[in-house]
Amino acid sequence: MQMGVSFVLFLGLLASGFEVPFAIALPGAVYLVLQGGFAALAGLGMATWGSMDSFTLVAIPLFIFLAEVMQGSGVSRRIYRGLAKAVSALPGGLLQTNIIGCALFAAMTGSSVATAASIGGVALPQLIERGYERRMAAGSLAAGGTLGILFPPSVAMIIYSAFTELSVAKLFMAGVVPGLLLSAMFMLFIGVRSSFGRRIAPAEHGARSVAELLGGIGDLLPFLVLISGTMGSIYLGIATPVEAAAVGSVVAIFIAGIWGELSWSSLLSIIDRSIRISGNILFIIYAAYLYAYAIGLSGIGGSVTAWLVSLHLGQIGFFFALFCLYSVLGCFIESIGMIVITVPVLFPALAAYHIDPIWFGVILVMFVELGQISPPIGINLFVIQSVWDGRLVDVVRGTIPFHVIMFVLLTMLVLFPDLALWLPAHAGRL
Repeated sequence: MQMGVSFVLFLGLLASGFEVPFAIALPGAVYLVLQGGFAALAGLGMATWGSMDSFTLVAIPLFIFLAEVMQGSGVSRRIYRGLAKAVSALPGGLLQTNIIGCALFAAMTGSSVATAASIGGVALPQLIERGYERRMAAGSLAAGGTLGILFPPSVAMIIYSAFTELSVAKLFMAGVVPGLLLSAMFMLFIGVRSSFGRRIAPAEHGARSVAELLGGIGDLLPFLVLISGTMGSIYLGIATPVEAAAVGSVVAIFIAGIWGELSWSSLLSIIDRSIRISGNILFIIYAAYLYAYAIGLSGIGGSVTAWLVSLHLGQIGFFFALFCLYSVLGCFIESIGMIVITVPVLFPALAAYHIDPIWFGVILVMFVELGQISPPIGINLFVIQSVWDGRLVDVVRGTIPFHVIMFVLLTMLVLFPDLALWLPAHAGRL
């Protein structure tokens, strides 16, 4: 009964326009009072300390700062310009550049919103000016932006690690192959659609000379060094994700100062935005810890696990139930909220279904990716719509084929877990 009241309050707060952290924290506090009276609030101090006493979480503001440096200094324009020279001759032209650009930028930032905003802000005006189909242009950017939470360094995976105490490095490695597969599937669809469908993209010539191609590679080289250095240090065990993020942020400042348009005023603006974004994310995590604390005291986690086991669903049935759950949640709650609300309840059930938690982390991130482009509140839809003069409905329609592709990859991950687990299992031997 008390849990029902808490859940109804949560939905009511969301529907009335409350920010996600308050919509999570207030029902948690109410549930504690209903369960044990005001005396139950005495443990909030310890829960508050525990929510932020995590070295892993330090990586979040550092990677966000790195993303903001890339975006705020204009270096994303150089990335896109270099890619356009290298790959725009492929069928689909600059639409292919969108996907590769999002994948590269995601590998530096791990932020879906930063990826969509940075590449979308640079690419969309050019695409419209050159006569690309608007729906496909907007859809490729909105869907490409979701790669930001699958490719390492993924903020979503860092948060999942903080709640489950799993290795961040292994989670990062588990996302590499699915991320590459998803990028390739997006590009294959664009190529086939451009070659055999109605005209959605004009013919592009790419680099017209070896010198122009080398110039494009020169635009990309500093960022490829940053990516390989940051992620390579984590995979090789040289640095923790926090240490790699700190060094990467410093290197990003140097890159932005040399190849971008970084000034003291823009740096201060970047720091301000990074603090605001990080504060919002960490506040959501704090609120979720309070809610998880309330659930832990009530024993609901064990009850939910027992109920799920009693259904005898099997792994496929369990994942289908998760698909239904996250499809609904993705229409109402943003990505981080989906993770912090559901993981404390669902994670204990994984052992009962013999589900590898690293594998589940990748599946979870894929569900969250779908939420990023699911109406009515898929945040990437609004990011792309905000940088052009078109309608939101056109952005939504443009993402539908990419939804289908993501469903296909989800099915492949469920049927073939090694797509996610092979690299973490063999990383030490490579």
